[in-house]
Amino acid sequence: MTSLPSALLLLADSRLPAGGHAHSGGLAAAVADGAVHDERTLAAFLSGRLRTAGLVASAAAARAAALVVSGPSAADTLDELDAELDARTPSPAARAASRAQGRGLLRAASAAWPSPVHALLGPRPHAPCALGGAAVAAGAGPAEAATLAALASVTGPASAAVRLLGLDPLGVTRRLAGLAADVDAVAAQGARCADLDVPLPAASAPLLDLLAQAHARADVRLFAS
Repeated sequence: MTSLPSALLLLADSRLPAGGHAHSGGLAAAVADGAVHDERTLAAFLSGRLRTAGLVASAAAARAAALVVSGPSAADTLDELDAELDARTPSPAARAASRAQGRGLLRAASAAWPSPVHALLGPRPHAPCALGGAAVAAGAGPAEAATLAALASVTGPASAAVRLLGLDPLGVTRRLAGLAADVDAVAAQGARCADLDVPLPAASAPLLDLLAQAHARADVRLFAS
């Protein structure tokens, strides 16, 4: 059995000061709307998010990781990846949230694992691109970056659900454990996009975009997104 590098465990840790704890991935708006109100509805939300936004993030993280190892010659292709993520995120609020998380992760990764790869991503990369660069700087590769992105797509909202709904943390953890095989499957699909000949998936999630915009208009917000 191959063990995960300790650096990857740190990247997956919610205590990494990258600002991810301030974002709910649409969960806060889903709770306000009443769509998520218990463990069962949370599990459905997480499953849907994993297969849509999670898949796109996983693929983008894998591609970014594959590109940054090429150095400055990959700058144009990284710009194309950034534009592709913009196109796959119709909601302005969701795009802003992704870039805010990307900027926070870039700062944390630059402090923890100084590397030239960070500069290739620009000052405000999308979160999956920042994660791909951070994974490479930490000594990992596209497959690990894909796994981290897929996992983050469900763990962040799950953590937010505990705070917003007062759900039993053990019950939420059980629901996350039940998604483990799906996370692995999405990560494996995303990792294939390290090959530039494999098209980046465009799994749409219109409801997540609507929730992001609704959250941005809310008068009181516990989470930034």
